[in-house]
Amino acid sequence: MAEQIEIFEVGPRDGLQNEARLIPTSEKIALVDLLSQAGFRRVEVASFVSPKWVPQMADSAEVLAEITRVDGVSYAALTPNLRGYDGAKAAGASEVAVFASASEGFSKANLNATIAESLDRFAPIMQIARSDAIPVRGYVSCVTDCPFDGPTPAENVAQVASELFSAGCYEVSLGETLGRGTPDAVDAMLDAVTKVVPATHLAGHFHDTSGGALANIEVALSHGLRVFDASVGGLGGCPYAPGAAGNVATEAVLKFAEQKGFSTGLDKKIIAQAAEIAKEMRHG
Repeated sequence: MAEQIEIFEVGPRDGLQNEARLIPTSEKIALVDLLSQAGFRRVEVASFVSPKWVPQMADSAEVLAEITRVDGVSYAALTPNLRGYDGAKAAGASEVAVFASASEGFSKANLNATIAESLDRFAPIMQIARSDAIPVRGYVSCVTDCPFDGPTPAENVAQVASELFSAGCYEVSLGETLGRGTPDAVDAMLDAVTKVVPATHLAGHFHDTSGGALANIEVALSHGLRVFDASVGGLGGCPYAPGAAGNVATEAVLKFAEQKGFSTGLDKKIIAQAAEIAKEMRHG
């Protein structure tokens, strides 16, 4: 039986957050409902950040309230602080995610805090989530390159990933935010990170700006990673990383995984349909 790779679908949140057109709530709900039928175990659907900074996510509570939930699918929401956590919990998020950066320049631009300050902010979220029995996932951005600081030292990534894992994140997703990371840089980064966080608790999150995401996934596979974030239709980018194109497309990772002899448990027809809808959402 083929070894399994899990694709963590981030299109409805990470994919849509940077779209110029304000996507109607009904379109977001329809996309999530379709993705819920595709065989994903986890779908990131919402972000409880200030609507002033990310207006596309202002309707996150409504989206979570109105999607048709499917048993066995975890619906995730991004929560930068306790207020965001409270919003996600009230809206019925199955799990939440906190996000840190491996570079100081990006941390200050994205979170208005140093790396240490951002990690301090997460401590009360981790504590309350533990008592609420809500799983917390951690994100680390700029794991190979930063738009402000240049190349990111691998030991910085290992340090932040280790702190998130030690604080109670069940999984740490390593974000190659700019899509410029080379396989060599990813290899060096994962060498450092897998010494402090087991590969079974890591995920790869690759952007495809330079067309290198699949090559980087191949490197991550060689380090034992088996979870990869992807965005249907290649939706996405980052408002704080100018020029960073979309996340690697779910349909591309699905095809690549199958070529490499892995199974994903996903329905290719539904993914193709969702990719078409995602592209239509982008162009309005």
